[in-house]
Amino acid sequence: MFSERLWLDRPSGARLAYHHQPSTTEPRGIVLICHGLAEHSRRYQAFAVALAARGYHVYAHDHRGHGETTAPDAALGLFARQDGVAKVISDVMAMRDLALERHPALPVTLFGHSMGGLIALNVATAHPQSFNALTIWNSNFNPGLAGRFAQGVLYLEQMLKGSDVPSLILPKATFAAWGRAIPGHRTAFDWLSHDPKEVDAYIADPLCGFDASVSMWRDIFRLTFAGADPERLARLPQRLPVYLVGGGQDPATNKGREIRWLGQRMLDVGMTDVETTVYETMRHETLNEIGREKPIADFLGWLANLGP
Repeated sequence: MFSERLWLDRPSGARLAYHHQPSTTEPRGIVLICHGLAEHSRRYQAFAVALAARGYHVYAHDHRGHGETTAPDAALGLFARQDGVAKVISDVMAMRDLALERHPALPVTLFGHSMGGLIALNVATAHPQSFNALTIWNSNFNPGLAGRFAQGVLYLEQMLKGSDVPSLILPKATFAAWGRAIPGHRTAFDWLSHDPKEVDAYIADPLCGFDASVSMWRDIFRLTFAGADPERLARLPQRLPVYLVGGGQDPATNKGREIRWLGQRMLDVGMTDVETTVYETMRHETLNEIGREKPIADFLGWLANLGP
């Protein structure tokens, strides 16, 4: 089981809530988990247990503005009043340093789901020698003109009502639109998974499904457009192992097409070890989907092939 909630105090005044799942066999490496928007780290417990059984120490923290993490400038739904992207990236690096201090010399794999994937890739390009492998699941780095339009809308919202309040437009253009995209949907969150138990658990969780602030949405788009910039991707080691995962029925990634787009983008800048897998019957939360055993087993196999 995940550890009880632990705390990492940051110079910024933030208290990062995190969980540690220790390896239950001979340690092979460390996996750092970056969760998605409007959720939290405890939702990755089952995944962490599977990783620990194969020799991986797992660390998962709540990003600023999420879960049980607290900060004087980061209420729920807000990274920070200023420099939110930089602070979120710094927090991930602090978790990396904590994990390596406790488990010296083990290779570190950085995992990110959805918004967490946006964060993970930006962390990796900002600190290109700090990770031994990178895996991004269900993230959209290619919103195109619609993304640029959304940035303009957010700018207007900030001008009219400030940045610390929830955006009125973006939830309708994202979560609500994705919900409507599922034929015969039972709930507004069926786009997450075919598994009704997982969908209902998300809806019932008070730390899930909240509306992000204008500021957080602006930071998310900064992460989106910066992350896949070719000049930034070129900072990554050419031979860095990268594992990309998507769902063929995920409206948030254009049915997995944007995962494939990211893989090609990486290959185009000269990266040589990029593997992309789209599970055609799955929606947004691969780890909470019916049949999740298959992608978890595939990922464990990829990790094992990285070597000791």
